[in-house]
Amino acid sequence: MRFTTLLVSGCAFAALGASSVYAQTAPAAGAEAADGAEEIIVTARKRNETLLDVPVAVTAISGDTLVKRNINSVREAALLSPGLNISSDGAGRAFVSIRGVGVTLVGTVQPGVGLFVDGIYRPNTAYLNNPLLDVERIEVLRGPQGTLYGKNTLGGAINVITRQPGNQFEARGTASYAGPDNSWLVSGSVSAPIVADKLAIRIAGSHREQDGFINNTTVGGKSNPLNTDSVNATIRATPSEDLTITVNGYYDWIKGTNVPYARVAGPTDYLRTNEFNTRGITTYKYRGINVKVDAPLEALNSKLTLQAAYDLRNTSSPDSDADFGALNAVRDNATDRLRTATTELRLDSSWSDQISTLFGLFYSRETLEANLLRTIVIAGNAQVAQFDRRVGNTYAAFGTMFWKPNAGWEVAAGLRYDHESRKASGTIGGGAIPGASLKSDQVQPKLTVTRHWDSSLMSYASVARGYRGGGFNAPNAPFRTYKGDSAWTYEAGTKYATRGFSLSGTVFYNDYKDYIGLNSIAPAVPAGLVTVDLNSGDVESYGVELEAAFKPTPQWTISGGATYMHSRLTDSSPYTAVTGRTLSSDRLTFQPDVTFNLSSDYVVPLGDDSLTFGAGVVHKGKRLAGTLNQTTPTFLKAYTLVNASVGYSHGPFELAVFANNLFNKDYFDAYIEKTTLQLAGLPASDLGIIGDRRRYGIRASFKY
Repeated sequence: MRFTTLLVSGCAFAALGASSVYAQTAPAAGAEAADGAEEIIVTARKRNETLLDVPVAVTAISGDTLVKRNINSVREAALLSPGLNISSDGAGRAFVSIRGVGVTLVGTVQPGVGLFVDGIYRPNTAYLNNPLLDVERIEVLRGPQGTLYGKNTLGGAINVITRQPGNQFEARGTASYAGPDNSWLVSGSVSAPIVADKLAIRIAGSHREQDGFINNTTVGGKSNPLNTDSVNATIRATPSEDLTITVNGYYDWIKGTNVPYARVAGPTDYLRTNEFNTRGITTYKYRGINVKVDAPLEALNSKLTLQAAYDLRNTSSPDSDADFGALNAVRDNATDRLRTATTELRLDSSWSDQISTLFGLFYSRETLEANLLRTIVIAGNAQVAQFDRRVGNTYAAFGTMFWKPNAGWEVAAGLRYDHESRKASGTIGGGAIPGASLKSDQVQPKLTVTRHWDSSLMSYASVARGYRGGGFNAPNAPFRTYKGDSAWTYEAGTKYATRGFSLSGTVFYNDYKDYIGLNSIAPAVPAGLVTVDLNSGDVESYGVELEAAFKPTPQWTISGGATYMHSRLTDSSPYTAVTGRTLSSDRLTFQPDVTFNLSSDYVVPLGDDSLTFGAGVVHKGKRLAGTLNQTTPTFLKAYTLVNASVGYSHGPFELAVFANNLFNKDYFDAYIEKTTLQLAGLPASDLGIIGDRRRYGIRASFKY
């Protein structure tokens, strides 16, 4: 109690009437940080540019901000960016969208928001739950980014940039412990030169674990524990002044659970127990290596960039409860292997003071092999084995021309052509599944006009198209393949930055076609029912985003962001045509109309040391639950989370006490209405995964 009182008192002083917060953004879009001390550099257009120069709605979140706000994954960082919505129901599952576009609800559907780590595309939303280790910043780009980033970025793109080694020795470390679920983290990194100006190395590692807050009343223990180990390293060679060779490697080991749903009586029954017949522990092993070469082509006044990567994921879920309840009806044993190879070549050229270009070629190959052994316990332990193999190849060519007729104007026109070829095959019960394939040829254009009014104010307008690739259903589905979806986005924004204040605002409209929505139940061939992914119809989405940072005094910083978004199905007849069912709501699953975050930090100087009071609030509005009910929609209540901290800094060291979800707010991370289980022939009730309870703890960190 004394600990909580200290936090509340300190944060009330810091906020001075502003609401307390959870996680905070870095300074809002602008050429300078809120105190005017430094420019914020981003690579949103695959060039180093200041935020004020980039005609894109982009949020930049620094690595230091992630540490101070106890953020350990992209999913957790989503609360800091307007328009970005991520939910999760397990260690290897995440649902992501930006501005209501690109919703991904199951792992077999290609992402609609692209995730890139050090420029390398991650093909599965599971990566959104992985540890963030030694990150320099996260860039969230809103709106279609297909011209430069390719397919599956129709909603936007998330860039994670790790720190790079250089000539200076650097060492960082963080350790934290929080209760009551024994949540603790240890991480550190070292960066140092091996040969001055020629060769440098960086190595980082972390361990995180927590018990979770959901209790299993059938077999005992916790139903949502998490245990992660991560290591990555970078070698950066500069054999000449202009030639740079960078090699990155990583290994992430994740141990947790998937879909630990509790059977609940409704969307306000915040039950923290479930009745699974197994703990359902799943492990993930992620490994990868990538090489990047930057070299000048002086004869063409150009810079050549070549990047290649190979990434691997292995999943093992040896015993999971597939009926979500105390009745020991169905058990699953599953494994999968995902392999992804990518190569990209870019040529960034400057032809004159007015004209420059960026052209490139891209190739990727994804191979997924999945095994499932399903045991029907209530049918005398009858077993059905299934093997699924999917291969996808993508080829692309892209280019953008930048024209600056004078210092105040820029016109950027880009075009990308993607050719995608995907194949599926496998077996069920020892018999071969009929093969399936799909191909698509897509063009993604983008046109942007930018006006710099002066050194602190700019405006822009853009129109762009993005698309996502299609996929496959089971061979007994009424259709074996479904096509990709696409979105045209029209956007206008302005950014302003001056010493001590920055503000950015954007209005947008999305015309979203062939929406790949909630997976559903459809009549199987020749009889029965089958789960399908499908194009559910068309969506209209529009809204406004705001971000700001303000320093009323040199010691006090206030920052935050907000989104209002109206995203609705305008035509769901394709859903009805396939399933024979109707939807009870035109809302999109898990998509709130309103989100916001607000933070306040107040620094009290203590001689050479300082005491920092931090507070923040994040809000997520009412959302539609996962539901196949045809008449009555189920909505999850809006919620607001309050976080707070008090930190003492002495030289390179900081010691802080903190509390997350300070007022122990109940809310659901994920929710499935009972109709889904009814249609599957399982004992029916609503299913929900409740969010984390209040955590309070201590954190120590250093930075040399």
